[in-house]
Amino acid sequence: MTGSIHTPSMSPHLPVTADQIAESAIGAAEAGAAVLHLHARMPGTGAPSQDPAHYAAFLPRIHEATDAIVNITTGGGLGMSTEDRIAPAVQAAPELASLNMGSFNFNISAAEKGCRDPQPWEVDYLRGTRDLIMSNTFTQIETVLATLSETGTRFEFECYDTGHLYNFAYFADRGLVKPPFFVQAIFGVTGAQGTDPENLMHMRATADRLFGDDHLLSVLGAGRSQFPLVTMGAILGGHVRFGLEDNLYIAKGQLAQSNAQMVTKIRRILEDLGHEIATPDEARAILGTKGRDKVCFG
Repeated sequence: MTGSIHTPSMSPHLPVTADQIAESAIGAAEAGAAVLHLHARMPGTGAPSQDPAHYAAFLPRIHEATDAIVNITTGGGLGMSTEDRIAPAVQAAPELASLNMGSFNFNISAAEKGCRDPQPWEVDYLRGTRDLIMSNTFTQIETVLATLSETGTRFEFECYDTGHLYNFAYFADRGLVKPPFFVQAIFGVTGAQGTDPENLMHMRATADRLFGDDHLLSVLGAGRSQFPLVTMGAILGGHVRFGLEDNLYIAKGQLAQSNAQMVTKIRRILEDLGHEIATPDEARAILGTKGRDKVCFG
């Protein structure tokens, strides 16, 4: 819905308050999204937050208004500790939580050019990523797996490079995660793999070789490559992740008005290609989640 990369001055349509995040999530679900991937923001400034209280300000409303699967980030905001990053998911025990599968340089400083009259924190936050390593060590990953698996939460395994697939295979081979594996192939973050179609083909082939029928591949394309790359992923038989966390524009030079507008567009593209859009309950069956009645919010 909002992520932790884009800052408030980049778009007036980026949801940052609890009410805006809730309304945006509900609208996306009504437009056809089966899974809602959620970050929180600080009241007042709109800076990324992993305070469980900030999640509690919108999670019950989303749960009451929609039956979509809630997916809470464990990536959080850049530079946060593992404990801070997983705190909201520990408290809420959602059906899904995202989990980064490796450490890497995570440079979003170029996004500063999209700021319009930014708050001081926005500039410092973005420029600071030129000297940032997104830390996801094997110990950190295993800690998140063990902690959240106790509540029945399953994972969206975020893989920013082919090597992250092999990191994930390490945990799968040890039996620390059970299929079906929901693998999110991510393209376009500076410091990781680019958005060339050949990279998607390589990720697809590698995931097939490592996990076979035990996995589901979804595609995330950052920025201008969002529409073509996720469409390519769907043509290859995968799922799609779509929204304002990954791209602020609905068309060249045109800011998206909402997450619902973006979901509506990608849904039309996929349906025109002959694909069916899963309902939330169909997605639960596909992903093997525990069900919305077993979360700790709402």
